[in-house]
Amino acid sequence: MNFLDLIWIIPLFPAAGFVINGLFGKRMPKSAVAVIACAAVLLAFIFAVGAVFQLVQLEPEHRSHTVKVYEWINAGAAHTGEGNIASFIIDWGFLLDPLSSIMVLVVTGIGFLIHVYSAGYMHEEDGFYRFFAYLNLFMFSMLTLILGSNYVMMFIGWEGVGLCSYLLIGYYFLKKSAGDAAKKAFVVNRVGDWGLSIGIFLIFYHFGSLEFTKVGEIVREGAAAGLFNVGDTMFVAIAIALFIGATGKSAQIPLFVWLPDAMEGPTPVSALIHAATMVTAGVYMVARSNWIFQLAPQAMGVVAVIGGLTALFAASIAIVQNDIKRVLAYSTVSQLGYMFLALGVGAFSAGVFHLMTHAFFKALLFLGSGSVIHAMHHEQDMRKMGALRKKIPITFATMAIGTLAIAGTPGLSGFFSKDEILWRAFSSPHGHILLWILGVAVAGTTAFYMFRMLFMTFYGESHVDHHTEHHIHESPKTMTIPLMVLAVGSVVAGWVGIPAWLGGSNIIEHWLEPVFEPIPIAVAAVAARTREFSHGVEAGVAAVSVAIALIGFYIAFSTYYKKSDRADRVSAQFKGLYTALSNKWYVDEIYDGLFVNRAKDLGTGLWKFDGSVVDGVVNGAASSTVQSALGSGWWDRWIVDGLVRFVGGFLRTFSSFLRLVQTGYTQNYALMMVLGVLILIGYVLWGN
Repeated sequence: MNFLDLIWIIPLFPAAGFVINGLFGKRMPKSAVAVIACAAVLLAFIFAVGAVFQLVQLEPEHRSHTVKVYEWINAGAAHTGEGNIASFIIDWGFLLDPLSSIMVLVVTGIGFLIHVYSAGYMHEEDGFYRFFAYLNLFMFSMLTLILGSNYVMMFIGWEGVGLCSYLLIGYYFLKKSAGDAAKKAFVVNRVGDWGLSIGIFLIFYHFGSLEFTKVGEIVREGAAAGLFNVGDTMFVAIAIALFIGATGKSAQIPLFVWLPDAMEGPTPVSALIHAATMVTAGVYMVARSNWIFQLAPQAMGVVAVIGGLTALFAASIAIVQNDIKRVLAYSTVSQLGYMFLALGVGAFSAGVFHLMTHAFFKALLFLGSGSVIHAMHHEQDMRKMGALRKKIPITFATMAIGTLAIAGTPGLSGFFSKDEILWRAFSSPHGHILLWILGVAVAGTTAFYMFRMLFMTFYGESHVDHHTEHHIHESPKTMTIPLMVLAVGSVVAGWVGIPAWLGGSNIIEHWLEPVFEPIPIAVAAVAARTREFSHGVEAGVAAVSVAIALIGFYIAFSTYYKKSDRADRVSAQFKGLYTALSNKWYVDEIYDGLFVNRAKDLGTGLWKFDGSVVDGVVNGAASSTVQSALGSGWWDRWIVDGLVRFVGGFLRTFSSFLRLVQTGYTQNYALMMVLGVLILIGYVLWGN
């Protein structure tokens, strides 16, 4: 079987699961719903493995396979930059190359494990079928995003995962906080999506195509021919617009505020959408557009700085959070910042490498937290936990592995990918010592808050209430087996990227080379800043990051494992800072004051016209008449509704003649046909 030619089928499996469960799931047993949903993703994973295996057999220069299903949009000719004309043709096509192959294996593989976990975690929920229908719809959208062969298909998937995120965050729709969080995610992401759409428009305007491979060829050939230069305004503008889209979907400053609130959704949603897959869409999109960013070093600098600042900013908030899922939410924001730091310093392979390893240990940690919450009867406050390691040993052991991995413990997956990012931030011509210092500081902070979470949850004295304590038990196998598989992945996934200083060949970097091939003029532009370092220097840089992480571990150990009162003393000594961190640096309050409340004020002002203004305009007796006409809802009544009524009236008037012809009576139509024939005959005879 030629799996490469069948990659278009991969998204259709979860799409079929969505249709079946969405239409018939309510009348089906829960077990059947779960089997259909899980089987759909398993089939997608099997076909993905087959396609990637066949891709590996090809020579590196041929590892790019496009399947055109059909011509989707043909809008004719359009004017592009510099007076050129190009045909706006969009294919419904799919692309499998080294980059999308990593993404499709991560999405389908981890997605399948999370589906299995969900079958146990969500079993008691009334909307069981609805939940799995949404999950399958998400998988279809995400697979369309990463396998689509052009920017328009990517955008369709991009918007699809945004819709699914809204539906799944607001899954508990009777809960106000869940509804608010869903709306917040949807609105904030619209800001980012605006930037992405502008970037896509600019790409077509300047290059006349939206196919990934064709745009890449145009940029590379134009750069080689001297048509494009490093730092051209058009490349900077496109790159910044695309990155605005990435800051929304991948939760970077200033659009990160939706992700922590997204924890209102069920825990499997947090693991699948808001840790392992959807939030990495922005990283994938920037990596996919690497040839644009290579020619826009100014934009790369912005990406690196925003990524580094986001990583430290989110990590600082995580150190004082007491909700176990919110600790992991801010950790996700921080780790995404790491990925953008890598992309910004030109280490595209390192960013994708960390995307892959992070998917394993963050999905593991989120699902592990779900197992804890399940055992604690939906309690999420770590201050009400403690001493759980012997009561839920599998959950403890797997979460401990995930914690060690994310903290960068040598030998585990997080160490290899994080070390590569820090090294490139230090040594790359696009890097800077301050970016490296930011990354190292985040490494220490990450170790602190993750071990703080581990010690507060599983060690120390039990703070569980007596009623809950008697019912604590390990989760069922449908939940613990995915945890164990993800724990294995958190250990071994990093071994595909062993660096040269450890005697490895960094397999994943070589695999991604065809996608991230450097553009010669971009390399030449930074040649003066290129520095050569020995393996000893690289080992020393790695040792520094490990040492900083050990300091973070020691502070957490001495504070939370040894029952020290240090945390209380420090919070009392730095009360202002502690309060600011607890309130997330007041970012939400600032946004409310600057944007949310002002938008509400504008809406209120348009809805209720100020009577005093009317008094000043109309003067006296007519005031009450004008007030009644304008005072309550004048904007909706006369502007919004008036526009709608105008359009409807215009169309009704314009179509009045056609209504005389379209009477619905057969005899009238026959009469019109006869008259038409007579007119045609008369015209011909008259012409002769």
